[in-house]
Amino acid sequence: MVPKNKNQLSLVFWETTAACNLECVHCRRLEVGKEMSSKDLSFQETCQFIDSLAQDFNHRPVLVLSGGEPLVRPDIFDIARYAYQKDIPVALATNGTMIDLPLAKEIAFSGIRRVSISLDGANRDTHDRFRKMPGSFDKAIQGILHLVHLDVPFQVNTTFTKHNLHELEAIYRLALKLGAAALHPFLLVPVGCGMEIKEEFQLTSEEYEQTLLKIHEFSREGKLHIRPVCAPHYFRILAEKRSSLPKRHDTEKFNHMTKGCLAGTGICFVSHQGEVFPCGYLPTVCGNIREESLGNIWENSSIFNSLREPDLLEGKCGICKFKRICSGCRARAFEEEGDFLAEEPNCLYEPEVSNLSYSSETHKD
Repeated sequence: MVPKNKNQLSLVFWETTAACNLECVHCRRLEVGKEMSSKDLSFQETCQFIDSLAQDFNHRPVLVLSGGEPLVRPDIFDIARYAYQKDIPVALATNGTMIDLPLAKEIAFSGIRRVSISLDGANRDTHDRFRKMPGSFDKAIQGILHLVHLDVPFQVNTTFTKHNLHELEAIYRLALKLGAAALHPFLLVPVGCGMEIKEEFQLTSEEYEQTLLKIHEFSREGKLHIRPVCAPHYFRILAEKRSSLPKRHDTEKFNHMTKGCLAGTGICFVSHQGEVFPCGYLPTVCGNIREESLGNIWENSSIFNSLREPDLLEGKCGICKFKRICSGCRARAFEEEGDFLAEEPNCLYEPEVSNLSYSSETHKD
């Protein structure tokens, strides 16, 4: 059993299938089909995978059923129920377009604790163009309303690029209006199809900074749990802002985490073929659960162990005093430099050469 330590596995994102009913312009996959593949993990293999999560870790990680589109799998609720029986917390990450009332009832009675639904715009025009499916916004909203009717907690996931940055506040207000438990703003990591839209859609470093500052303002309202994803320098902003905030505004508690990039330190990604990656955007294979247990991979992968050593970071990340609570996006570093330990290419902050590493130990709640 993997001992509980500072690199405790908290979230396992599992690509249940590569199949999807949409063709989003930012998808991390280049090849997306409508049908499941013979290479997808079988139900039996999936049960063995879930068994290993229950047996190999002292602290049960949350299993996020992702994709592709997980609702394409006909056995997805059997999988969720099996995980529930093994006391593994389960979440569902979906585009929401397939959730009618009967399916919402299946979700409600399957043991799934939370559903994340992607809204990449505050209106149908913005969202549908990004998702390349007319009517996808209305279907996603209807799916949310079905979940609300059944008291199923949900969160809104939004990928922010140049196409929808002007709707940042409108998306936040929409999440509030719908009754979301959380809003997770994703900042584009250009992999897969995302590489094809990088020049047109990716935010500049200045736009990243201003976006994160605006998100911080919304978070201070204390109305909704907000955690930016693929934006580790948000934790540097929190650290800079935190000491000046009155106690009553200190609602984020570092979003219940103590560092920004969690790839290989708090999360990992398992592909539909069983390959294990530090995250869904960092294409460095650390092992395969068809060949060895996730617990063994998590403990012994040289890639994971490198990601757990902030002193190995290069460039300005290596000398930054915030590196232990930020670490920079390792996936963006890999995409830009071919090295996951290189500096974060989209961070505006310029550290002083003499800076000592900022310690997260003194900022734990």
